[in-house]
Amino acid sequence: MIHSPYVRKPVSVQRTMGLVLVALVPGILAHVINIGAGVLVNLAISTITAVAAEALMLALRRRPVQIAVTDLSAVVTAWLVTLCFPPIVPWWLTVSAVLVAIVAVKHLYGGLGQNPFNPAMVAYCSMIVAFPALMSQWPPAGHLPFDTQLSLILGGPRDIDGITGATALDALRTGLRAGTQTVEQVLKGDAFGALGGRGWEWVPLGYIAGGLFLLATRIVTWHMPVAFLGTLTVVSGTFWLAAPGSFASPLFHLATGGAMLAAFFIVTDPVSGATTPRGKLLFAGGIALIAWLIRNFGAYPEGIAFGVLLMNICVPLLDMKTQPQVFGHRHEPREGKK
Repeated sequence: MIHSPYVRKPVSVQRTMGLVLVALVPGILAHVINIGAGVLVNLAISTITAVAAEALMLALRRRPVQIAVTDLSAVVTAWLVTLCFPPIVPWWLTVSAVLVAIVAVKHLYGGLGQNPFNPAMVAYCSMIVAFPALMSQWPPAGHLPFDTQLSLILGGPRDIDGITGATALDALRTGLRAGTQTVEQVLKGDAFGALGGRGWEWVPLGYIAGGLFLLATRIVTWHMPVAFLGTLTVVSGTFWLAAPGSFASPLFHLATGGAMLAAFFIVTDPVSGATTPRGKLLFAGGIALIAWLIRNFGAYPEGIAFGVLLMNICVPLLDMKTQPQVFGHRHEPREGKK
């Protein structure tokens, strides 16, 4: 029998980030099997760029440079940036995005643990605003050979209208805005599978497996994944039940875009997110609501990144207003109020 006192072993940044990288592996494997191995090339490019940028910034700030390699935080940021991007974006776009995340968002705010905004989401929003055409070139599942993907990544000719297609979210939005089809009719198109984008539906399952691993190892708590997925389900389900011809079902929203990647790996960022239990619920729920609104009414097919950044702004207020009551102390009303 184990008796008190109970002393927990300190959790290092290296161990935490290492487990996050392990948790991302199932989603990456699903991506490679169903979409192609091009994503591995951009993962390698982003990892090298992130570690080099981290080392350079630490040297300029006169901090121990070995941290850039040993704590793995830069590698996690690099992987998240890459997994949010189309797997055939040119190498220089990946490098630019990682530099924005590491240099501008992380180190100019003070380094690890100081950034108020999610670095990967700032990088995504910067690139989709600056290069919307390149960020919209997604390959269909299983139809683009690796040598073609490699050529596109390394700067080959990008005359690829015949070998890329719209994402499921973009195809649905375009079909509905044409005003001639219902959701059911649009979802019969070639871009769609049983739940979301044809072939892409397996990738979220990999992220779910990784997310469950993070929950089991207590790297993340249940609050943000449940609040994000629950809010997205409730909001999309309400409108789907009210107008099924105009709004997609909750299953579609959960199986497409970056919903599962966001729920377990992006929304749960411990630095830029809320820290109190109620604050976590409001933070993640707010992201899901904003993402759904942008998906259905905004100018971009995916709105998770914008939702994350908007809710990052609200984190100080959420943490201040949702502080739990101190045990053993009664809450006293302010003077002048009865």
